[in-house]
Amino acid sequence: MSVKQNLDKINLEIHDISKKSIHSAQPHVIAVTKYVTIERAREAYEAGIRHFGESRLEGFKKKKEALPSDATLHFIGSLQSRKVKDVINDVDYFHALDRLSLAKEINKRANHVIPCFLQVNVSGEESKHGIALEEVTEFINKIKDYENIQIIGLMTMAPFTDDGSYIQTLFRDLRHKSDEIQQFNLEHAPCTELSMGMSNDYQIAVEEGATFVRIGTKLVGE
Repeated sequence: MSVKQNLDKINLEIHDISKKSIHSAQPHVIAVTKYVTIERAREAYEAGIRHFGESRLEGFKKKKEALPSDATLHFIGSLQSRKVKDVINDVDYFHALDRLSLAKEINKRANHVIPCFLQVNVSGEESKHGIALEEVTEFINKIKDYENIQIIGLMTMAPFTDDGSYIQTLFRDLRHKSDEIQQFNLEHAPCTELSMGMSNDYQIAVEEGATFVRIGTKLVGE
């Protein structure tokens, strides 16, 4: 199927879920293009997609050069501190702030405020990056004087499982934490956004209030 056909199907599905859920508005769809060609990414742009996600430095730079200037680029992968200087000023959104040392490096290297998602390991899996849910508030307090970082929201990756109720619990826990942080009215961490849900679980994420979903295989293919 073409990207346009995939996008139409996904948008319809998201629209239907959003209408039924008390928690969600229509989220932004990020096309995860890290495994596809530049031509396929351009097809996604022509289909109407404006948000693109890359997790590798080389792929990010190639897609940024190839796509029109109004494309919004999200860096969604783990980033080594030594590579921050090579990419941070080119990103529109950074989805993988997962440690204090990385925050320090971003603050040092950025020449403007970077909209960041704090990556949270809600499931506690050792294989996943991110801070623990109970450490979110403390982390946010620690970086309040980092003038080049704004934590606009929280991000998580659910385990790859068929247990939909478990995934829903994880997404709900993240949403509750987001709601809690919002009550503090922090200028450096408004936390109004939620980045959660991928090809296998974005429907659940939409139901639980995601404002960004990151879809690769079901949208642009492998």
